[in-house]
Amino acid sequence: MSTQGRGLHGHVLDILGPEITAGEYPPGSVLRTDELAHRFDVSRSVMREVVRVLESMRLVESRRRVGVTVLPICEWNVYDPQVIRWRLAGADRPRQLRSLTVLRSAIEPVAAGLAARNATAEQCAELTECALGMVAHSRGQQLEAYLVHDMAFHRVVLTASGNEMFARLGDVVAEVLAGRTHHDVMFDDPDPAAVTLHVQVAEAVRERDAVRAEELTRQITVGALQELDILAPRVES
Repeated sequence: MSTQGRGLHGHVLDILGPEITAGEYPPGSVLRTDELAHRFDVSRSVMREVVRVLESMRLVESRRRVGVTVLPICEWNVYDPQVIRWRLAGADRPRQLRSLTVLRSAIEPVAAGLAARNATAEQCAELTECALGMVAHSRGQQLEAYLVHDMAFHRVVLTASGNEMFARLGDVVAEVLAGRTHHDVMFDDPDPAAVTLHVQVAEAVRERDAVRAEELTRQITVGALQELDILAPRVES
């Protein structure tokens, strides 16, 4: 029964969450749980669980005598991986990708420099293994396999920095990388120069060259922004 309940509330979230983040319910809109329960053919208890999850993401706020109110974007937990996934699935994808990639460009180079100072031998080996996995899957339109190693590479960099705040951004970066792949904001094969840069970052971290690790990672993020200019150009308002 509990498994079924989780399945039902997950189904509702998969529809209602993207609708909210896409602006189908503008800020200030009041959601009527009875109406939503009828729409999705679920019980009130399932809808209450859905609302609790949305509240934890700060997408809505539930107040007595008012109801469930959609909050403005400035209130959202924009670092929540699920919120990122929903936003990337919507029409605002180019702006969201750019925003997240700019965040990466501010954080990851510094994290790579710190990783060169703080990474353990095991983390250095893991970074090298991830980079070699990226090389092995960088040809022949193997983007899903490439993505696995790409996400793992950036998680290791952030964790190896020794900064727990950077480490917690691993899920955020993973969602950016997954979003680019799953929404066709990638070339059929990754840019060879970017693949090489990842290998070089792994080498710089292993050699404890913090300056080089930071600069090479900055080149990676600059390249990612340049790819967005081509594949997901800004929409002028």
